[in-house]
Amino acid sequence: MNRRYLFRTLAALGAMTTLAASAHAADAYPSKPIKILVPYAAGGVVDVQTRAMTQTMSEVLKAPIVVEPKPGASGSIAAEAASLAAPDGYTLIVSASFMNTAPLLENNLRWSPKQFTPVGRFALSPSYFVVPATSPARTVKEFVEMAKKSAKTLQYANGGNGTPQQISNELFAHEAGIHLDPVMYKGAPPSVPDLINGLVAMTVLPSSVAHPQVHGGKLRALANMSSTRSPQLPDVPTIAEAGYPGATVLSWYGLHAPAGTPPEVIHILEAAMRQACATAEVKQRLTAAGGEEAFLGTKDFSAFLAKDAEQWARAVKVISK
Repeated sequence: MNRRYLFRTLAALGAMTTLAASAHAADAYPSKPIKILVPYAAGGVVDVQTRAMTQTMSEVLKAPIVVEPKPGASGSIAAEAASLAAPDGYTLIVSASFMNTAPLLENNLRWSPKQFTPVGRFALSPSYFVVPATSPARTVKEFVEMAKKSAKTLQYANGGNGTPQQISNELFAHEAGIHLDPVMYKGAPPSVPDLINGLVAMTVLPSSVAHPQVHGGKLRALANMSSTRSPQLPDVPTIAEAGYPGATVLSWYGLHAPAGTPPEVIHILEAAMRQACATAEVKQRLTAAGGEEAFLGTKDFSAFLAKDAEQWARAVKVISK
């Protein structure tokens, strides 16, 4: 009995020590720089919007935040690196729809969404259905009619397989009952000169790429691919308003941590994100970077991710037929 009592006492002391250590770690967090991996190129829409939010988040946490672009493989290079990081809150990843689409589109992924814990969502970013300014199509339905009457198959600029923009292109073609041939580019920006010159007939571009060209009169926006109109281009109808609701897609950006990160640390990060996103400066900087502040805390973000995964699964099923 004494031995059994001793073992129970030691086990209880061990548990208390672990809890105390966890509490101490949370109290001390953050005590060194936090690294945030961006799965896309430096200077791109995701990189710029991340910096817009994390600069203020760093001030809230009173700790440096280092934003490190790690592009490649449609987000998988950064995701694999983050999945292997210590779950201590010092390595995070900017998450986007690739978290849900990559497992649906790629075999033999070296990471899984289950290896991550949601922290929060900080932004939404509209995408636009655009055509050259010289295109005769002034509405989406006029483009569809033009495509159906064309003697040759029209082409669209594909800035990357598995991106929301590429998937929305395919969803649109499917719903409209037309065929569009993809022309591959290394991202959205490199496709713009060919689009302006009419070498491709259309594409869906992220707002940070589309807006300057539309504002400058070089491209014409026929629809916003999101579910609501954007203050950036309020006169541009949504793709649903244009008659093709099945092509609606949502681009979002958040933060995830490696699975196993202490809940206390997740809570600290969530609170810092919330405070940063509530500031007028961050809202303005996100808008200037082509996004819209759209904070969701950990619980709501988790629920959003589940619904987003279901929607992408349906979308991929449609375009795979």
